[in-house]
Amino acid sequence: MRRFGAFAWDFVVGDDWVGAAGVVVVLALAWVAAHVAHLAAWWIMPPGVAVVLGVTLRRAVHPAPARRSPG
Repeated sequence: MRRFGAFAWDFVVGDDWVGAAGVVVVLALAWVAAHVAHLAAWWIMPPGVAVVLGVTLRRAVHPAPARRSPG
């Protein structure tokens, strides 16, 4: 079980935890729209995935500069 959990974590999160967190946020927004607000939630996923993809691509192409340690 532990090995499968490690595999699943590495497969879902991989190298970019921001992408995985973004997908979770988009899914949560769709759930809230469907079950709490009683709206058609299908329209949330395409732009949400596009935004998450854009963010992850921007982070991959323009990585943050390395922080310098004080001293």
